[in-house]
Amino acid sequence: MACRVLVIAALFATGIFASAQAAPSTSRGEISVAQVMEMLEKAPNEATARQILLAYLAGVGETTGILVKAVGTRATCQGPLTLNDRAAHQALRAATRQGNAVETPATPLLVDDMIKRAGCSLGR
Repeated sequence: MACRVLVIAALFATGIFASAQAAPSTSRGEISVAQVMEMLEKAPNEATARQILLAYLAGVGETTGILVKAVGTRATCQGPLTLNDRAAHQALRAATRQGNAVETPATPLLVDDMIKRAGCSLGR
């Protein structure tokens, strides 16, 4: 798991994620909805896009799981935390209709969607 996180960090640090597609990051340097949507569109036909998308979604999914687990006994989920390309597309498609996909960060939307779909309650 730590190795996968390091690979993802290396992809972002070296600019591979950004150079593999044309959609920009947000002005704050976050992964934009536009970037992820472009990778989702390219992934079925382009191996590089598929690998980058898989690394990104795996990183988001694993990190969300770690954070929910860190909340400990205050967190309860009705089902498993899951994330795949179809769920990501549905979660982000709504955001593209509501606002600026270039300036909207994708990761918080995906984390929120995962938590909602799993029926999690993160008590205080």
